[in-house]
Amino acid sequence: MREPHHVQSLKRGLAVIRAFDADHPELTLSEVARICDLTRAAARRFLLTLADLGYVRTDGRHFSLTPRVLELGYAFLSSLSLPEVAAPHLERLVSQVHESSSLSILDGDDVVYVARVPTSRIMAVSINLGTRFPAYATSMGRVLLAALPEPDLQAYLTRARLDRLTAKTLTTPAALHTELARVAAQGYAIIDQELEEGLRAIAAPIHNRAGAVAGAVNISVHAARATLDTMRRRLLPPLLAATAAIDADLRLNAHHAARA
Repeated sequence: MREPHHVQSLKRGLAVIRAFDADHPELTLSEVARICDLTRAAARRFLLTLADLGYVRTDGRHFSLTPRVLELGYAFLSSLSLPEVAAPHLERLVSQVHESSSLSILDGDDVVYVARVPTSRIMAVSINLGTRFPAYATSMGRVLLAALPEPDLQAYLTRARLDRLTAKTLTTPAALHTELARVAAQGYAIIDQELEEGLRAIAAPIHNRAGAVAGAVNISVHAARATLDTMRRRLLPPLLAATAAIDADLRLNAHHAARA
């Protein structure tokens, strides 16, 4: 049963925006209607309304998003103290290890990047703020999943699609649950080419003032540059030092906010 507050037109309008992605930067009216399960007339109304508001442009046949859609996500990202607190620590970490580092939070079944300091590009897909990846196949995602209460974790394992992204991806709930227990016990996660061939990453959690896991920070490397043992010996200590420093700043910020 639909909730009485449910606004179907808003839901459909957001679905139209989400129809565009890296694989479909331009869509025709018919394609939008098909992807969003709308009539052509309804899809046309939504697209023209978004065009009037400046979120969509069209050449008369094809539609595409404009940079203005970034405002929708920026309002959320800019309200977070977490990326602002973490940013200088990520920059110091990257200057120390000379590898890329990112900060993510868990949103549904995905991790969402909210801060990033890159070095060289090592992934086939570009990573920007707001980029999403399936949590089960990422180092940060496993850190965040491992921190879930057991009922929430079981619900995730029941509903999540564990697609085989590479030959090394864990794709069974039992294997993933075992790995998440290991992550929770050791306090960090390592991914070895499970999201993308040639990509390894190590991640550790960051905590809010109450001690709950608020996000995760990773260091990503090309597999040819670092073995798993090298990552534990060379990258894990500075990573843990950085996350501890972020934890301390978050507690300090919360203390100052409480006194203000």
